[in-house]
Amino acid sequence: MAKSSFLLLVDIFVILMLCISLCHGAVDDDRKVYIAYLGSAPDRDYIATSHHATMLQALSTHSYKRSFNGFAAKLTNEEAKKLASFKEVVSVFPSKVYHLHTTRSWDFLGLNQTTKHNATAESNVIVGVIDSGIWPESDSFSDEGFGPPPKKWKGACKGGQNFTCNKKLIGARVYTTDSARDMDGHGSHTASTAAGNNVRNASFYGLAEGIARGGVASARIAAYKVCDDTGCTSEDIMAAFDDAIADGNDLLSVSLGPESSSEFYLDPIAIGAFHAAEKGVLVVQSAGNSGLAGFQSVASVAPWILSVAASTTDRHFVNKVVLGNGKTLT
Repeated sequence: MAKSSFLLLVDIFVILMLCISLCHGAVDDDRKVYIAYLGSAPDRDYIATSHHATMLQALSTHSYKRSFNGFAAKLTNEEAKKLASFKEVVSVFPSKVYHLHTTRSWDFLGLNQTTKHNATAESNVIVGVIDSGIWPESDSFSDEGFGPPPKKWKGACKGGQNFTCNKKLIGARVYTTDSARDMDGHGSHTASTAAGNNVRNASFYGLAEGIARGGVASARIAAYKVCDDTGCTSEDIMAAFDDAIADGNDLLSVSLGPESSSEFYLDPIAIGAFHAAEKGVLVVQSAGNSGLAGFQSVASVAPWILSVAASTTDRHFVNKVVLGNGKTLT
């Protein structure tokens, strides 16, 4: 079956599901969000004439069509099974909640301040950060000394109200809440670790004072907010990948994941990273924070993802403890 014909069949199937739901009084309590993954993006002719996104609007939460093909929709278990029965459907899986994983990284790795950099070449590198958003006013993301964004950039600054991008932070999108502003701190931390400016006299409440700097300080940053205080959902993660690949990022940082790995065709990060790799975009994902649970706790196992993890650190925060009776412990 031709892909365009099959996608039209999916349209009809979803309309029938909607009609059945309305006729039989299906309520939201009977439904949960499923992701229907249909593989590579459809051809240009189909994109130009397709109306499946509007047909899905009554049930769907996302439609993926920029970098790969699929949608997220509120379905009953039986509807999900029926949709999955089409041989052209790669997978249908329920949305899950993913969680975030946590400036001396580069010194510890041996990349100190004397390491030579080509600022001109590095300023053409765009790092997309799929995380909890970003704090645009941070010194780490100042655009002082930066020229215009690279011509390859096709993204946008859609960070919500009172959110401004610049020549360093060149793009922002939000898939949860109404602002790409980072209210957690995690996204700003990971973005600054990857590509933040050199910021002198940085410290943690006076501890570990020094220079906070990113690995490639001259690179540009684009923020994709998929996480809030409840976590990061599968459908939002897929939507961020769909945009981030098409926007023109060179590298994607994904410091989040599930508690344990799953089959690749059921993992939104593995799916998104696969299509990123097809376009020459490297995806870097944290291995996870559940190491004590054993080997299966590693969340990033797809062979097309660069998994990163920390097994130790060379630094301790040492301070005095003053007891209520005035005695000091060191």
